[in-house]
Amino acid sequence: MSAPVGKGISEKPSHITAERFYGQGVVVTGAAQGIGMAVAHRIAHEDGNLVLVDRSPLIHEVAKQLQDAGAGTVTSFIADLETFEGAISSLEFATQNLKHLDVVINNVGGTIWAKPYQEYTEEEITKEINRSLFPSLWMCRAALPILINNGGGTIVNVSSIATGGINRVPYAAAKGGVNGIVSALAHEAAPHKVRVVATAPGGTSAPERAVKRGPGPEGEQEEKWYQQIVDQTIDSSLMKRYGTLEEQAAPICFLASEEASYITGSVLPVGGGDQG
Repeated sequence: MSAPVGKGISEKPSHITAERFYGQGVVVTGAAQGIGMAVAHRIAHEDGNLVLVDRSPLIHEVAKQLQDAGAGTVTSFIADLETFEGAISSLEFATQNLKHLDVVINNVGGTIWAKPYQEYTEEEITKEINRSLFPSLWMCRAALPILINNGGGTIVNVSSIATGGINRVPYAAAKGGVNGIVSALAHEAAPHKVRVVATAPGGTSAPERAVKRGPGPEGEQEEKWYQQIVDQTIDSSLMKRYGTLEEQAAPICFLASEEASYITGSVLPVGGGDQG
């Protein structure tokens, strides 16, 4: 499905809250493109000190473009967050480059294939779980001791309303796991003044991905399976459309900010009324 895309990284985001992240250290993963880049874009303009993490070298170019956006600093780091080693090295880099770590936004993930569950191979199921569950699981584990030691902070995971969708059962299982992390970890982390929250994005219009998630639909049947996802996503939305990158970044940044100081353990659906 083709759809209009949001503002480019060279443009100022709409409706920013000046200085909302002033003096705060923020890590954003999966920031080389898509929702992660839109989140980094907004926080840079709201004066946060950013460490951007991605597996793609494109992350360095994104950081370079954002360095003069606000009053804060922007640095970047390449890591494979499907591994615990990648999460640990990312947080080590962050603590070395930020005066204080306050917020960790875990955005890595995304469905690779689109087809009925009986069509998935064992290898494909494993790859979907590795891609969309473990980056959040590892980053939460790596970040938590640092935030506790710092006297508190916030973890924002990016889930999906696709937990109630079709043709993506392994991805739905992974994002259901992300929701479980939020619920369970919020209980453990609250006594340490650490909030754990998430958004669950619905269908989102974005530019063509510079780094592909997977092979894409191959053949007429796979195209039909993918189109079924698009149709169901729009039908399930009360607004009958895809969202924009800015519409996804805004609630993530709200939950990450001190404005949401009394919210923890919650997953906020952002799908035009689709509750997932």
